[in-house]
Amino acid sequence: MSLEIRKIGGHIGAEVIGVDLSSELSGPVFSQVHQGLLEHKVLFFRDQKITDEEQLAFAGRFGPLTQKHPMMRTVEGKPQVIAVDGEDQRADHWHTDISFTPTPSMGTTLRSVVLPPYGGDTMVANGEAAYKQLPSELREIANRLWAVHTNHAEQPRLGTARGEATRKAFLAKRFEAVHPVVRVHPESGEPSLFLGGFAQRLAGMTLRESRPIIDMLQSYVHRPQNVARWTWRPGDVLIFDNRNTQHFAVNDYGSHKRVLNRVSITGDTPVGMDGRSSYALEEDR
Repeated sequence: MSLEIRKIGGHIGAEVIGVDLSSELSGPVFSQVHQGLLEHKVLFFRDQKITDEEQLAFAGRFGPLTQKHPMMRTVEGKPQVIAVDGEDQRADHWHTDISFTPTPSMGTTLRSVVLPPYGGDTMVANGEAAYKQLPSELREIANRLWAVHTNHAEQPRLGTARGEATRKAFLAKRFEAVHPVVRVHPESGEPSLFLGGFAQRLAGMTLRESRPIIDMLQSYVHRPQNVARWTWRPGDVLIFDNRNTQHFAVNDYGSHKRVLNRVSITGDTPVGMDGRSSYALEEDR
């Protein structure tokens, strides 16, 4: 079967058909996958039978892999693989991975390991489409805004001993980075809204002043037409571009087990419309 990239939505998401991720992709095939990621922001692969090592190899084609996460538990002997386990935490809030650091992930791969009998979908939203949909007056304002992202902005409580231990580890150090609200994609050159749940406040403003503005801009990102929703099946793999998307893990599977193995690709420093770069405000308090 030849490679086919089939859109699943008008503004975001495509399924890749005819690719076996257990073997190394040829240069031309990988080039098509890479271009598909830039165009569709998130790619989905069904019926893949791959190991952690093969997932690492696939993610590594896009760039250097992110080393051990500063707070999250990783798979034993594999510091670049995070077992996203619903018993540890449930990321049921919109966010961009590690945006509280000066160099958020370039992209993230997820692979189904243990799935619940129902629920547990993953949603990915397109910040680039959201930016284009802003009225011109709002785009002009957003172009000049910068936001303070911190791991202390939003970390939902699971209400269990294991969940509280994970939350405590996540909050043990305070990370803060200042990013442009409108980020220019380093490959496509396209601007997108770069916010998410870790964006706590706008630079130069109080929390109270910031919240209505952030919420209003976020509402464009999460419009239904800008969101791809994926129902997991055994053997599924996805990759999303962390530079212009946000994602959300739907917490509707009760006490059932859900584990996805995550491997991330190292990112670069975001750049705003004025050419300025993001910077660390605070790494440890």
